[in-house]
Amino acid sequence: MGDGSERPRRVVVLGSTGSIGTQALDVIRAQPGRYRVVGLAAGRNEALLAAQAAEFGVPDRWARACGSDPGALAAMAAHPDADVVLNGVVGFAGLPATLAALESGTRLALANKESLIAGGPVVARARLRGGGEIVPVDSEHSAVYQALRSGAAREVGRIVLTASGGPFRGRSRADLAHVTVEDALAHPTWTMGAKITIDSSTLMNKGLEVIEAHELFGVDYDRIDVVVHPQSIVHGMVEFTDGATIAQLSRPDMRLPIGLALAAPDRIDTPYGAIDWTRLSSLTFEAPDLEAFPALGLAYAAGRAGGGAPAALNGANEVAVAAFLDGRIGWAAIPDIVAGVLQSEAGNVDDVSDVLEVDRVARAAAEVAVSRLRRRAV
Repeated sequence: MGDGSERPRRVVVLGSTGSIGTQALDVIRAQPGRYRVVGLAAGRNEALLAAQAAEFGVPDRWARACGSDPGALAAMAAHPDADVVLNGVVGFAGLPATLAALESGTRLALANKESLIAGGPVVARARLRGGGEIVPVDSEHSAVYQALRSGAAREVGRIVLTASGGPFRGRSRADLAHVTVEDALAHPTWTMGAKITIDSSTLMNKGLEVIEAHELFGVDYDRIDVVVHPQSIVHGMVEFTDGATIAQLSRPDMRLPIGLALAAPDRIDTPYGAIDWTRLSSLTFEAPDLEAFPALGLAYAAGRAGGGAPAALNGANEVAVAAFLDGRIGWAAIPDIVAGVLQSEAGNVDDVSDVLEVDRVARAAAEVAVSRLRRRAV
């Protein structure tokens, strides 16, 4: 085994029937004998969950349709035999599972960025208490994680996250006034769930990743940059103090960062996303358009404000995105609603109850804003 152990690494997959979860199981299938699935948690797709449990030999007690029940997800994340918990739950509901895994001293393969963003200080304390480790699953943060192996923390000049630009790259704010849900879901390079795809179209996803990078790597916001890179080949870069830049390149395939998160510090031997260098013609980069995509600037502002601001940003955004997907508001209203919520003071977040309260207040304010917009549209 590549991790130096004689027994398989035992894995719990939260969100096993979703995009990240099913790809994680693809990685595990391709590495026979290296992993043993000991827990599976799904949303509501009980048929697929049952098929997964039968394939991987997971007993009924540890194969559960948890929906978005935070207590049930936390219980799964605290599995007593787990070596790695992969948190692929979508949205804020993943926070208790993140905390439970870290407090159990387990490696957390983190795809649920919202839990780290909303509860950054609380997550940091859970890491210290339990001794758990976070290995990022997001392709951008996995790229930075890999590049950081090339130097010491004191040698890091800046982190650069890349953004595909989504389906609306190059359009002005006026051009985006009447886009449809179908337009926003047509991502040019990645296949993802609906919520994260909408976040990619607004660049909120990249803003959330900026906050996540700050929490993961301890780099201040003035040294975290975003560049638009439509080919989605360079996933992240670290520029060191001597001017050298180390980048991670691969074709878009989430199984590569998932495989690394499961195996780290080793790599798996299945080549996901390998590049044919004789066919790669160009790599281009450009600055993001903050006027057309104000969500990115909102995320930077919330991150710099600290305290409960990132939790408010996340909660308001989840409400606004859901309203857009339901046809209740237009796409351009998503950042407007988030900006309105962020105008209120969010306070500090010292424990989970604080995070939950900030999230509750932000969601309520966002729902009021959605209702006002609907009344105006009638």
